[in-house]
Amino acid sequence: MGLAKDERHALSDLFEELGPDEPTLCEGWKTRDLAAHLVVREHRPDAMPGIVIPALAGYTQRVQDDVAARSWPELVDQVRRGPSRWWPTSPGKVDELVNSAEFLVHHEDVRRAQPGWEPRPADPSRDAAVWRLIPRIAKLNLRKSPVGVLLRTPGGETASVKSGTPVVTVIGEPVELLLFIFGRDAVRLEFEGDAAAIERLKNTPRGL
Repeated sequence: MGLAKDERHALSDLFEELGPDEPTLCEGWKTRDLAAHLVVREHRPDAMPGIVIPALAGYTQRVQDDVAARSWPELVDQVRRGPSRWWPTSPGKVDELVNSAEFLVHHEDVRRAQPGWEPRPADPSRDAAVWRLIPRIAKLNLRKSPVGVLLRTPGGETASVKSGTPVVTVIGEPVELLLFIFGRDAVRLEFEGDAAAIERLKNTPRGL
């Protein structure tokens, strides 16, 4: 189907399996809150700006709380179905561009908040799609890094995503790298470089 649709359906399946009150890696959010966020993002254009603009976050939170009060089956169904056809991100190529990282990261936010989580097995198609996303996203999300950053997969693919010295090399599978640049710490990665520089990178805000 494509990475965005695959991750959307996998996350919806996991929502159904776990229920509305399980933890996630999104601070302060349970599965119900995360599902409501995804619904607001794709159905409430009036509330979308507050997702990224702090001054508008209060209104967005009120809308999200109203959406979260819906029945759990209804919420999950809305996440699974996605937006209406007229929504700007509905076309397949736009969906892949805008939603692939969103749904993969939030799928892992739920998976990795559960006890005993492990990374999913390698999937060449998924991992290649994730790697294609990484350079563009990393340059934005790691823009505040005080050190240079080089990303590298175990297979030897590299992407220089932040200039500067010293340089820290972050090594891991594409999904682990994507989660890291979105600010998640529940990842399986290795770091090469000066120890102080590595700590500075880990402590830098990563994301929008």
